[in-house]
Amino acid sequence: MVLPTSVFSAIPPAEWIASNDVGFAILDRFPVTEGHSLIISHRVISTWWDATASEQAGLMALATRVKLILDGRFAPDGYNLGFNAGAAAGQTIDHLHIHLIPRRTGDVADPRGGVRYVIPERGNYLTEPTE
Repeated sequence: MVLPTSVFSAIPPAEWIASNDVGFAILDRFPVTEGHSLIISHRVISTWWDATASEQAGLMALATRVKLILDGRFAPDGYNLGFNAGAAAGQTIDHLHIHLIPRRTGDVADPRGGVRYVIPERGNYLTEPTE
C-alpha cells in the first residue's frame, strides 16, 4: 500500500516549532505577518472535516501551544486562526493545515471584519455597502 504524501511530509522535525501526536507546526515559508505559522496534521488528509474528532482536538491544542510560543517570541496584539477547505476556498495544498496569523495594532487601517475579508467587499459589515 502506498501512503499519500504532500510537500509538508518532507519538512524535517528540526524545522518544527512544536508538535504532538496528531500534528506539527512550522513557521510559514510565505508569511502574511511575522510569526505566521501552520499547524499541520501528521495524517495526510485534505480538510478539517476529514479529521477525526480526536485529531481536531489535538490540532486545536497544538494551535494553543504555538500561540504561546509566538506570544513569547513576537508579542503580537492579536491573532487570526483558520483554514482553507477546498479549491473554491483557496486551498492550494491538499493536506490539512491551519493558519495561525499574528496581528499587530496598525497592521491594517481597519481590522474590523478579520477573516470576513476573504471576500473583501463584505469584510466590514459595519460600513455602508458600496455599489
